[in-house]
Amino acid sequence: MRIHVIARNMGLVLLVNALFMFIAVFVSAINGFDTGFSPLLLSAIITATIGSFPYIFVRSAGEVATREGYVIVVLSWAISCLFGMLPYLLWGGEFTLINAWYESVSGYTTSGGTILTDVEILPKSLLFWRASTHWIGGMGVVIFMLLILPEVSSIRLKLSKIEISALSQDYFRFRAKETVRVIAIIYFGLTFLEVTCLTIAGMSFFDAVCHSFATIATGGFSTRNLSIAAYDSKLIEGIIIVFMCLSALHFGMIFLLLVKRSTTLFKSPVTRYFISALLLGSLFVSLSLKFTGTYDTFAESFRHGFFQTISLATSTGFATADSSVWPGFIILLLIFFTLQCGCSGSTSGGIKADRVLISVFSFKAQITKRLHPKSVVPVRIGGHALDSELVSGVNLFIVFYLFCVLITSLLLTLTGIDIMDAVSATAAHIGNVGPGFGNVGSMSNYSAFNGFAKFVLSLVSIIGRIELFGFFILFSPRK
Repeated sequence: MRIHVIARNMGLVLLVNALFMFIAVFVSAINGFDTGFSPLLLSAIITATIGSFPYIFVRSAGEVATREGYVIVVLSWAISCLFGMLPYLLWGGEFTLINAWYESVSGYTTSGGTILTDVEILPKSLLFWRASTHWIGGMGVVIFMLLILPEVSSIRLKLSKIEISALSQDYFRFRAKETVRVIAIIYFGLTFLEVTCLTIAGMSFFDAVCHSFATIATGGFSTRNLSIAAYDSKLIEGIIIVFMCLSALHFGMIFLLLVKRSTTLFKSPVTRYFISALLLGSLFVSLSLKFTGTYDTFAESFRHGFFQTISLATSTGFATADSSVWPGFIILLLIFFTLQCGCSGSTSGGIKADRVLISVFSFKAQITKRLHPKSVVPVRIGGHALDSELVSGVNLFIVFYLFCVLITSLLLTLTGIDIMDAVSATAAHIGNVGPGFGNVGSMSNYSAFNGFAKFVLSLVSIIGRIELFGFFILFSPRK
């Protein structure tokens, strides 16, 4: 393991974070040098200074080993979260050491959970920095996992197998520079479009930027205590629904649709399944809300049912209602979407719709195999036979994912946390969704959790964001 290779990449990560801190300093200046100015300026100087050291004192290196690549990926997230907490710590208020760490991790991993009981007390500069951590994390998860070392094809292949399924890999097989351009065009383009739409819909420009950062990153940090419910606008909710859905689709397919007029996005079995599941799930939730008397009218039921379902299913976590008080059938259905989330190749978290679909078809193939023991029954999706090793890996991932949910839930219950709070909070953090149910619902926060619980959830958020295996491979014995 060559420390100097890792150090140079960590320096670049810190410089990127410092850039956004300086932008937040500028936001403070144009808002009358609010209380976030000094904390952000000092944090930016510290981060930029330390990030510059590797480029001054450490020599460059060529090819990077596989294990070094994984170390760079994991440490990129960890070091971003560590330095990202500085503005919170220096500002004070509710930001104790563990609270600042949790809020920083929640931002970068796009989990969107918060310890803040009053978000609106933060100065605009700190709110912008909070939203920026979402935007860095949403973009970074694709860049770090697929593009951090594009020259080394073997590493890129291994990382892409962790991040996206074989059904989606083909649409990111551009040249390294072109792939960066594809991601940047879609990510920046969607952000710009949403900012424009939300501003036209009546949001202030500042709120539009912050909420767009959170939407496209499928994060969920809001500048309001009541999240999107604070605006009480059907138009704003509709715009956010559209962009939440787009951000949960494969960026490569969106690029092919917009630039090359390819209809691959609509032909993809994964996309069809995901959109169908969203519509059916939202419909069931909405009808249940009406027939159980939760809301008096179909209009209210459909408005909140569709928004909350899509918000959780895309791992965004915005809220227009307190879904934790909804009937049990709805909560169980929403927990399923919290576990699954969006498509591979997007900024969404969770198991991913790709893996769920592959697992379902592999189960179907096993049933056929049992009926005809001597037959060869490949797993087929969209007419394509999938490699048996891929199918086994997907099923193993899902089992391990659920095992992590179980173990983390057990750890939380040991601290006295209610079982509903523990299970839903774990599912929400490993899937980078944010809100759970019970006392940590969509209109609540995690301030009541003790320091141990917050640390465990923050660690789980990082593990979930780098797709489990990317984290645990670091502890595998060297060969």
